[in-house]
Amino acid sequence: MVRWLTSSLQRKLSVVVTASMIVPLVALGLFAFLFASRITEEKTKLSGMDTLKQVEANLRYMLQDAENLSIFLIGERDIQQYLSRDEDHEADRLDIVGRMTNLAASKKYIANIAIYPGRFDAALSTATWYEPDGGSLFSPSLPSGNADKRWTGVYPVRNYAGIQNVITLIRPIRSIHNYRPIGWLSISLNENAISKGWPAFGLGRGEGSLELIGNTGEVLSSMDKSRLGLHVSDLEPGLITRIQKGHSGTTTYGEEERKRTVLYYPEELTGWTLVGMVPYEQYRSENSYIIILTAIAVALSALISGGLVWFTVRRVTRPLLVLTRHLSRIDPKRPLPLFRAESDDEIGKLGESYNLLGAHIEWLKEEIIRGEARKKEADLRVLQAQINPHFLYNTLSSIHWIALMSKENRIADMVEGLSDFLRISLNKGQDYCPVAQEIAHIRHYVRVQSIRFPDQFVLHYIVDPALEQRMMLKLLLQPLVENAMIHGIQQAGNQGTITIMIQKDSAVERMNILVLDDGAGMELEQLEQLRASIIPADESNMLPQGSHSQGKQLGQSLSDGGYGLRNVNERLFLHYGTDALLEIHSKKGGGTRISFSIPILEESP
Repeated sequence: MVRWLTSSLQRKLSVVVTASMIVPLVALGLFAFLFASRITEEKTKLSGMDTLKQVEANLRYMLQDAENLSIFLIGERDIQQYLSRDEDHEADRLDIVGRMTNLAASKKYIANIAIYPGRFDAALSTATWYEPDGGSLFSPSLPSGNADKRWTGVYPVRNYAGIQNVITLIRPIRSIHNYRPIGWLSISLNENAISKGWPAFGLGRGEGSLELIGNTGEVLSSMDKSRLGLHVSDLEPGLITRIQKGHSGTTTYGEEERKRTVLYYPEELTGWTLVGMVPYEQYRSENSYIIILTAIAVALSALISGGLVWFTVRRVTRPLLVLTRHLSRIDPKRPLPLFRAESDDEIGKLGESYNLLGAHIEWLKEEIIRGEARKKEADLRVLQAQINPHFLYNTLSSIHWIALMSKENRIADMVEGLSDFLRISLNKGQDYCPVAQEIAHIRHYVRVQSIRFPDQFVLHYIVDPALEQRMMLKLLLQPLVENAMIHGIQQAGNQGTITIMIQKDSAVERMNILVLDDGAGMELEQLEQLRASIIPADESNMLPQGSHSQGKQLGQSLSDGGYGLRNVNERLFLHYGTDALLEIHSKKGGGTRISFSIPILEESP
């Protein structure tokens, strides 16, 4: 699979570009889903808190009504008179019970109103309750002493209709004359009436549950009646610590399948807390539609993107495929086939560059062939030039022996120098020699010329010892020294100095060679003529047409010294390239400076 994929640019581009588009699409779809899920959760929380506010308002109405009713009853004159007596009066008791029964019947959520005298044993109650186990009449546990009002927890009672759960408000009845306790009033609220309307609110789209939690953590009212009277810590461990008492808010409780969103809202009168729970499974069911839509949108986008990518990549890579076929069919003996560019974009420009490359390769092949032919021709000329020096070397050796026999020391010395000069020139037919040998060749040349032109020039050598055994093309310095001697020193008419300097350029691993004289120098126009005349043939082809013609005409008017420099420049170009060409600087009356730079070689190439 990997090999099949990597063997084609079209397949690689298609996969990479498609993946680069699908990954953001999937990431965007995932982000949209998470964002929608968060919105769904927040929406559920907001609607849930609104539900708790409505439930709390209804509950507060019931509790406030019970509070107001209790205040009315404990201050009612007949009840105060009845409880202030030391014994029960049946007529008054029946009258009071009748009025309390009318009040309780007018409010469906009130299960019972009862008064317990403090001075005698005669309970006044609007309902007949028995103990849940079928025992005697039931009465709530009354506080002792001067205790203030309080709400009881939820507890079961039995009447003619069966067992029901109630929550009771118990408060002391005090005399309006001396504020002493004269009895107790209890108003019981029916738990079923409190939670009756809760399912209609549809918390969490009907999947949620509502409970009323007392100050001690006891479940006072719930949609699930089996939880009544139990402590929240036993039912939901750790939940009570997440609910901030006296504040409203939301939290998350449980893990995995039992994970739920918990909403809580305080009841202002009693400090009780309404708690709603929405299972996370309800979010998943609501988000399933979003998941389906997101998946469809991502799939369609991926298909469309894949088709567009395939079409675009195929259109882009088709010219590249043609170009690849051209390159794979290259025949070294034939020109590169032309590429027909059908557009002006980067691919078209690449095709044009390919065509230019083919033309340049053909030009380079021709230039290499011409260069090699010219190099062989130049080497042949050097070899031919060595034949006559070899004959002269043998002849000069005989003249040197005759001069010594005749005791002509100057002639012998001059002939010996010339003989050594020619011997080094031969160099056993080799094109390259050590730098030290090239310097020795100059010394022999100067030795001959100093006898010919005594006291006319002085030669200084500044050579880096590290370069003496490095190889260089032979017979490069002698034409330069000869040019300095004949066209510089002799033209000046007085004794002059010629300096040869060979130094190492470590930065580029080249040796810099300089021949400097303090002779006559030349005018700027003459210097330009000389520079133009020594340009190699291949190098002059790169000049503008006017410059080439001008250089050729100026070169014809120069003396033979210019041809010596041209030959040196030609050999430097053929063996070292354009970076080794001569650089000539001169000033009238200020001498001439000729320099060039060649690579440092360990041995002959």
